[in-house]
Amino acid sequence: MPNLALYRWTVALLAVTGIGQMPIFKRYYIADVPGLAWTADFILTHRLHYLGAAVILFWLARMLAARVPVGGARLAILAALVLTGLARVLKNMPDVSFPPTAVMLIDWTHLGAAMALGLAALATVFRRAPARAQTSRRQ
Repeated sequence: MPNLALYRWTVALLAVTGIGQMPIFKRYYIADVPGLAWTADFILTHRLHYLGAAVILFWLARMLAARVPVGGARLAILAALVLTGLARVLKNMPDVSFPPTAVMLIDWTHLGAAMALGLAALATVFRRAPARAQTSRRQ
């Protein structure tokens, strides 16, 4: 299986930089915390988000090439993120124009898919936690 730690760190980077595309870090003074000023730099977070997206695409390609089994829900969520992310990249190109309703739908779907991935990850952690607790009691 491709490196799971790389996947987790990249998803964390994408979550932080995705939130950074909205002016939340500056608005709520998170960028004023020492060491977090970079979170208010839109261009930096934008480039880091694209870098993280490239790493995730590479990771997904390796998983598909290695025929690693992926849960259907996670695969659907990742597919939605990739497709809406590609639509957002197109939307940001100077010669491409989408109607405002389409832009809103793409943005909300991308954000919703990101939230769904986070909730799915939390559900997985909580589902596995009782099994780990039982294993540690037996030892």
